[in-house]
Amino acid sequence: MKVNIAREVADLKRMTVKELRGRYLDVFGELARSGNKDFLWKRIAWRIQALSEGDLPERARRRAEELANDADLRIRRPPEKPPTPAAVTKTSAVRFHSSKLPMPGTVLTREYKGQTITVTVRDNGFEYLGEVHRSLSAIAKAVTGSHWNGLYFFGLTGRGEE
Repeated sequence: MKVNIAREVADLKRMTVKELRGRYLDVFGELARSGNKDFLWKRIAWRIQALSEGDLPERARRRAEELANDADLRIRRPPEKPPTPAAVTKTSAVRFHSSKLPMPGTVLTREYKGQTITVTVRDNGFEYLGEVHRSLSAIAKAVTGSHWNGLYFFGLTGRGEE
């Protein structure tokens, strides 16, 4: 009896994942490890066709095996393990200093709407009105009420103030 493969495949596409897993068990004789609907119907369709029209000839199987044996294996070195906490030595906290920012101790001033804004650069941030802020942008936002690039606001971009 000839199986109508096109009809079988069309039926597979309409099945749920649960139904496909059951059909996979019928066709392959083992449980499906995948729950991916596209994978399941394609794999089952291939198996139905192989059973109906015959599998690969022996010559094609041998050639595929030869190609697989000649293939270069990808060998990747395992990732380095991070040092154990006991091996890590503690150092004093050193803040990375950007070349765009002035050195700690520098005082930045800016006129904004008739008001003089004075900011002191510190090791741990920027001091404005007695409070330390993490960035110049935070100070610019506190002054203007809207987001500004702090470097641009204080004229540190190299383009000058506009």
